[in-house]
This record gives sequence, structure tokens and C-alpha cells, in this order.
Amino acid sequence: MELAQEILINQYAQGIVSVETLLDNYRIFDIVEKEMYLKYLVFLIIQSKCTDSDILPAIENSRLKKTYTPCVLLEKGGTKYHSLKKITSLPDYELDKVLVLFLNLFKIGYDRRFRQEKNNPNKWWYWDLSDAETQLKVIQMQK
Repeated sequence: MELAQEILINQYAQGIVSVETLLDNYRIFDIVEKEMYLKYLVFLIIQSKCTDSDILPAIENSRLKKTYTPCVLLEKGGTKYHSLKKITSLPDYELDKVLVLFLNLFKIGYDRRFRQEKNNPNKWWYWDLSDAETQLKVIQMQK
């Protein structure tokens, strides 16, 4: 995943950019790029230590219907890797919903970790990404 996309995802988790911004970017990807993006989100969800108790709030925050396939599968399978991976394999017409659901799940876990790790010098994704200088520093570090 490109660093610019990683920054955007983390900015979403910090409440800096909207889910619509990420959806707009996602929709221009081809199917292979979409699958890679969702797999990266699975990695972030696992890394953020999301739990099964985060599922219902994520569904509610996503404003998706609980009866949508991604929501049903997440509720049924939980936040384990194999369950999340299965959801990324849904047909193309379901993937926008998967993205919105996963972003909302990630945001819940991220918020918990953000409060513990904020400004950790070794974890740029917990820095204040609303600051342009901070973003530039992240980009320079990754070169």
C-alpha cells in the first residue's frame, strides 16, 4: 500500500478525513487493488486489536443494515483473521460495504490504541496527522 493511502486511513481513524474521501479513492481502484486494500485493512484491524465487542458499534457507526452480508458475516465470524479474510472475498458489488464496515471497525480499535500510544516516537500512525509538518516528516522518514 502506498504511504499516501496509509496516511489517509489513519487520518480517517483520527477523524480528520471522512469515510467518503476513502470511498472515492477506493472506487477508482481495479478489483486487484481493491482486494489488496481490504487485505491491508484486515492487517490494520488485527494490529489495532479490535475485539468482537467492537462489531456491533462498528455496524451502527457504519450506518449499514445489520442484514447486509458483510455485517452478518462479521457478526457471525468475529474479528479473527480467517473471518475477516473471508469477508474480503465477497463479490465485487459487496466490497464498498466491506470497506465502510472495516473502516468503522478499525476506527474503534485505533481509537483505543491512539489514547495509549499518542505521539509515540516509533509509531507515526499515532502522531497528529492533521498537521502538515507531521505528514511531511512521515513522508521523509519513509524514503
